[in-house]
Amino acid sequence: MKRLFTFFLMLVAVAQAYGQTTSVSGSVQSAADNTALPGANVVLTRTSDATKSVTATDGEGRFRFERVAQGQYTLEINYIGFQNFSRKVQVAGKPVELGQLMLQDGATAIKEVQIIGRAPLGEQKGDTSQFNAKAFKTAPDASAEDLVTKMPGVTVQDGKIQAQGEDVQQVMIDGKRYTGEDVNSAVRNLSADMVESVQVFDGQSDRASFSGFDDGNRVKTLNFVTKKELRHGYAGKASAGYGTDDRYMVGASVNYFKGDQRITLTGLTNNINMFDFSIGETPGGGMRGRRGWGGGSPDGIIKTNTFGLNYNDNWGKKMEVGGNYNYSGRDVVNNQYRFRDYVNSDTSYTENSLNQDISDSHRFNFRLQYNINENNRLLVTPRLTVERTQSFTSRNATTNAEGNELSNSLNSDDTDNASLYFSNNILFSHRFGDSGRILTTELNTSYNSTEGDTYQLEDTRNLVEPERDVTRNQYLNLDRSNLAWSGNLDYSQRLGEQSRLQLEYNIRNQQNDADRRTYDYVESENAYNDFNSPLSNTFQSDYLAQSFGPSYQFRSDKANLQLNARYQYATLQGERIFPEDYTLKRSFTNVLPSAEYEYKFSKSRNLRINFRTSTDVPSVEQLQNVLNISNPLQPRIGNPSLDQEYQNRLYMRFRNFNAETNQVFYMGIFGTMTQNYITNSIYTRDIPFELPESYTYRPGARFYRPVNLDGYWSVRSFFNYGQPVNFISSNFNMHGSVGYSRTPGMIDELINYANNTNFRLGLNISSNISEKVDFNVFTNGSYNIVKNTLRTNQNSNYYNHSTNLRLNTILWKGLVYRTELRHEYNSGLSAGVDNSYVLWNMSLGKKIFKNQRGEISLSVNDLLKQNVSINRNIASDYVEDVQSTVLQRYFMLTFTYNLRKFFSGEAPDMEDEGGRGQWRGRH
Repeated sequence: MKRLFTFFLMLVAVAQAYGQTTSVSGSVQSAADNTALPGANVVLTRTSDATKSVTATDGEGRFRFERVAQGQYTLEINYIGFQNFSRKVQVAGKPVELGQLMLQDGATAIKEVQIIGRAPLGEQKGDTSQFNAKAFKTAPDASAEDLVTKMPGVTVQDGKIQAQGEDVQQVMIDGKRYTGEDVNSAVRNLSADMVESVQVFDGQSDRASFSGFDDGNRVKTLNFVTKKELRHGYAGKASAGYGTDDRYMVGASVNYFKGDQRITLTGLTNNINMFDFSIGETPGGGMRGRRGWGGGSPDGIIKTNTFGLNYNDNWGKKMEVGGNYNYSGRDVVNNQYRFRDYVNSDTSYTENSLNQDISDSHRFNFRLQYNINENNRLLVTPRLTVERTQSFTSRNATTNAEGNELSNSLNSDDTDNASLYFSNNILFSHRFGDSGRILTTELNTSYNSTEGDTYQLEDTRNLVEPERDVTRNQYLNLDRSNLAWSGNLDYSQRLGEQSRLQLEYNIRNQQNDADRRTYDYVESENAYNDFNSPLSNTFQSDYLAQSFGPSYQFRSDKANLQLNARYQYATLQGERIFPEDYTLKRSFTNVLPSAEYEYKFSKSRNLRINFRTSTDVPSVEQLQNVLNISNPLQPRIGNPSLDQEYQNRLYMRFRNFNAETNQVFYMGIFGTMTQNYITNSIYTRDIPFELPESYTYRPGARFYRPVNLDGYWSVRSFFNYGQPVNFISSNFNMHGSVGYSRTPGMIDELINYANNTNFRLGLNISSNISEKVDFNVFTNGSYNIVKNTLRTNQNSNYYNHSTNLRLNTILWKGLVYRTELRHEYNSGLSAGVDNSYVLWNMSLGKKIFKNQRGEISLSVNDLLKQNVSINRNIASDYVEDVQSTVLQRYFMLTFTYNLRKFFSGEAPDMEDEGGRGQWRGRH
């Protein structure tokens, strides 16, 4: 009882301490046009002991310091391009609201510095790397993509923009999110000469931003801060071209800016493998506009029609909105050659296929944030996707063993699917005045459905037992739906000036309903009337998970620490009707710890360590115990006994940005270890599960069934070093990585570990000479070591090296020459696969009209006609090489017109030698 009384007294003392602290808040804006300044560095220093608190303004220019003790303080604000701001602040017992703090234009000071020497690259502000766009010279018609890929730590890997070793997943303009899912489109449709600075940071989730506690859901983010004088007007480009082999392209992109309002319109129709339109490229003569869905040059011959609208604005002083609509129609024709070498035997698989996919999709995204008052915020983010896909695949496949052909299969799939996806997230946060308490609630709902018809034909020749040849003509009807919802309730309370405690409760539910029915063709009735029960399946599943636990957070000038622990209880129930009744009931209990630690050695150097755990439930396709023979030589069947995966993730990252020498260095380590990893169990003989009586075995076929295995882990380290090279007026970057993955799999009840070690090293030199000479040279080498624990004689090493050159130069009086040269070298690939090629694109253009707004250009794609597409895939039981159809040589004549008008000052004329550098004397 005495201890309890003492504990009570301590609680009272702590509560009294709360009353002695308060908050300091305000917003930072430009004095020239009253626009918000996101990412400004704000420092609050206590006069008595020089204790500092540091923060950065959010996307609306706001900042807030919590747990500020009474006393005299100095508030300092600095932001690139503006004069430093300083002000005395007296903190008493009430919250201090400083209102709008105006920063004066610092153009004169910056100009003086730049006359003396080179413009500074930028600076490191905590987790944010901020680069000065003036320090990177680009061509007059360059896009923001051309600009950022010259910056240290930013590269393009497999067609995706990466920053500090991670894929960029979010783009912001002046602190406002570019609403939409296509990062590349956002970066390519903003002109480089509109950018003042670029910020690179790890964007937190909306929930973490509202609650103040990091939930681990971070995405690499680029924020483009535009020039203040260019925030009222429009800029864009329109192009039209026609070429040999009936190649055509018509596209346009226009950005409209008016204060907080941003509107982007894009449109494109073409048959030259362009998925989006880039204002920084003359279509027909470059590779950058033709990247696939996941990055890299797209395979096949592709016709595309797209239209997009992106909108961002403030509705009044309290409401921020953003919306996006995108229509995309594609027709892809692709022939592929595939050679697969299996691990556990001398069996191999060869396939030649013809694929055609026709798709139409409509995507809507909306975002509304309502800042009700100082203590209440509401965020609503609905999404809707409607899509129809028609696909046809014709496949000629063979299996071989020791040089002898076992079977030959000719089969085809003709599919027509319609799908719908809708989701909505509602997030609300309430701050209990100045008590230090915050309540955050979140409700997320989603629904998706797919309905489709598939017609399958098969003619398989059994060369071992000819009497067991197979012919098949079937119709499959698929009806699948998923309904999911989740809720979060977070309550946090400060424990002192530097620490907080949060309690979190989470509940989520996912309901799946899958109905797959197969019918055989009845020739006498000329219809698909014979119901095939063994190849049909009706499966319903219900997954419910609940978690609860505390989080502790400590923040100081030098170090930040966050500790979390969750107890999770989950149940999985399932019921199957076809091909036979089956009931599934499973339960799971887990403890999910996580932690994050950050230490700031100085303003420019910091270290972050993050550890996370999570679980992942099997998909309905993995649980369905029904035989899928769409590929007769690689049939698949589900496993209703699967457990959920348990994942451990660890990453460490170190940053150093020396603003005096302009040297930038990043390094990091990412690691993942998964228990109950869902992988494939492959059977070539003695199949342990029952197959339908109607199924006929095909020689050399391999049966795939998902199972849980321990032993998966992967680790990857990377580094990036960059600095200016003054004697050639260029920027130098070097990046590299070492990765290792260990993937378990089961082959005929024997466990195989596929070990893949990867070494990468890349060099990049980008010009900083003038706007008339813009080049970028980058070379990457990748060496892979593949080792399997079964049949070690099939281990292999292979090497890939890619060298790229991009050159954009103004030769004489508006005569523009562009060239893109790419050399790809591969060694260690399968026989019959082209190992290397040279892809050379170029164009010669002439600027026309007043201010050189127009251009006529003649371009050639793949001048040497060597373009090929080669991919190597590594799995737990095989290594395969895939060669696909690609777009080869054609010539195109293109007309391009630049649209630009700014009401606070005209954009620079294209013939100005200074280009970006002479605009309004800002440089």
